[in-house]
Amino acid sequence: MNITGGIYNRQKIKTPDESITRPTLSKVRMSVFNTLGTMIDFNGKSFLDMYSGSGIMALEALSRGFGSVVAVEQNKKVYSVIKSNFSKYEKSHDLKLILGDSLKVCPNLTRKFDVIYIDPPYFAGIYEKSLELIKDTCGGIVILEHVTEIEIPKNFKIIKQKKYGDKIITFLSYNLQRS
Repeated sequence: MNITGGIYNRQKIKTPDESITRPTLSKVRMSVFNTLGTMIDFNGKSFLDMYSGSGIMALEALSRGFGSVVAVEQNKKVYSVIKSNFSKYEKSHDLKLILGDSLKVCPNLTRKFDVIYIDPPYFAGIYEKSLELIKDTCGGIVILEHVTEIEIPKNFKIIKQKKYGDKIITFLSYNLQRS
């Protein structure tokens, strides 16, 4: 798998066993970051990849100019592969990988993120819980990758939605005003 844009464009990364992870396709990654680029300037912004899987979304964010990138992964084998990929970049960038369950880790993060990417196992039933947990760390845009309709909490507003085959990418903003 290769990074699709930015300063590390075309750099190859190792991928974890595909029976464990489901890496986001290159055309979807390019579209996500192209769409996101029309919404915000990446320079110096922070990016959280809640369910890192292969780590490719975090590396795409880093390559495209995000100033700070945090990825969370709970599978130890997958974590080792991501850690190996991150080792090429973490010395010269603010890049952090956390081993743990996002549903437990994210409520303890004390900073806000400009962009949060949420792509858990599709049928784990944790999208709504993930959105509920990040409302205190959300400083801007939330991106969901999913295959079924998701109930969006009322404090989130859909900005844009795109479909790629069976995948849906939903861009959300968080409204601090409670209804």
